[in-house]
Amino acid sequence: MKLEDARAAGAFEPDLTLWDAWRPEQVAALLEGVREPWYVAAGWAIELFLGEQRREHEDLEIGVPREQFDKIAERLSGFELFIPDGDLTDPGLVWPFAQAPAALDRHQQTWVREPESGRWRLDIFREPSDGGTWICRRDERIKLTYDEVIEWTDDGIPYGRPEIVLLFKAKHSDRPKDEADFAAVLPKLDPTRRTWLVDALRLIHPGHSWLDQI
Repeated sequence: MKLEDARAAGAFEPDLTLWDAWRPEQVAALLEGVREPWYVAAGWAIELFLGEQRREHEDLEIGVPREQFDKIAERLSGFELFIPDGDLTDPGLVWPFAQAPAALDRHQQTWVREPESGRWRLDIFREPSDGGTWICRRDERIKLTYDEVIEWTDDGIPYGRPEIVLLFKAKHSDRPKDEADFAAVLPKLDPTRRTWLVDALRLIHPGHSWLDQI
């Protein structure tokens, strides 16, 4: 699609300086009572597992089942939803959710914007699933029940298990923040978690440098 046609359809280049993400406890309060499974993902999930915030976070990501996203979106009816062409480092254009071309179905992210301030507050991963089964978007051979994917903080915030989060971070292990997350989490992984991570890395990233350290 030509740029002028995309703009006519409502797409635009986002101002990334307006990212001012919520904290996990704010999202948990907003989604309180939602029955569909959801969980804090990526770097914030690592912090929740470790029980402390170790660094600043430019955004906040949560994972939800793609097939049940509409139920989550109902709770966010007071906000604007957009689908980016890319990711936070290179988003390209963002499209209003309702006007996004069918081709963007392959993009799993949905950004949430606060209309009053124009600030971006949340990044939602719409992930493949099958009923109560989570399916890894990197390799559909990896499947888990949501009870196996999600853990909870003492104050009730759901987050992705750290070994699963590290599997996704392995793709970008050259980034200092992802290497630091791996180094912080590894000593706290019990043998069962380590075995799962080794098997998953061998499947998706054979020969990965982390395998020699686990």
